[in-house]
Amino acid sequence: MSQQLFDQYDRSYGNVVQDSIRFSGLKHDFFLQAKADLMRENILSHFGSRKPDGLDVGCGIGAFHPYVRQYFTRYCGIDVSEKSIEQAKAALNGVEYAAHDGGRIPYAEHSFDFVSTICVMHHVPPAEWLSFMREMRRVTRPDGIVCVIEHNPWNPLTRIAVNRCEFDADAVLLRAGKTEDLMREAGLRNITSDYFLFLPFRSSFAQKLERSIRWLPLGAQYMTCGKV
Repeated sequence: MSQQLFDQYDRSYGNVVQDSIRFSGLKHDFFLQAKADLMRENILSHFGSRKPDGLDVGCGIGAFHPYVRQYFTRYCGIDVSEKSIEQAKAALNGVEYAAHDGGRIPYAEHSFDFVSTICVMHHVPPAEWLSFMREMRRVTRPDGIVCVIEHNPWNPLTRIAVNRCEFDADAVLLRAGKTEDLMREAGLRNITSDYFLFLPFRSSFAQKLERSIRWLPLGAQYMTCGKV
């Protein structure tokens, strides 16, 4: 991941993302809410009524955090872009932000219950994917969850969006099977993958249908989770 690259987009990030998905007729909020809904289900499934301590690795300007902050007791975000972190700090309360060098995560071992990275790994050089995963596992507590949300390379509309996004020029998309393999190699267990964003609707019927076909590897994105 490049600090210089994302420092360029600290003020225009939202507009660049919206431009890349404009062909879909949907707002960026639609995609953020879909991620938040699935993450909430996962948190409730693993932790019940207890709110975990969470970390978002590669959080950017924190655009996702208003959708999920309420599900955590303590919530932190880190990013290689210092300018993005500065903007997140200025815009959002109740989240602890810190810049880091993209290598070692700046927290002690077993600091969090739920560690996520959202549409970030495709910016990490493939040679560093495993060390990136191991770092997330390192800061996750025993019985905690490591969560990866990524673009699904099998979805043709996802590829269009990635190709249209200015800061995805370096993107190397990884399929869910590869993410699962990395989690296993990093020592995670009980690994599951769910595909989502099949339909451009948020009606109760659409959401029920989406839940019934999460096994189908055609959703625009997927969420893979592993337990420490």
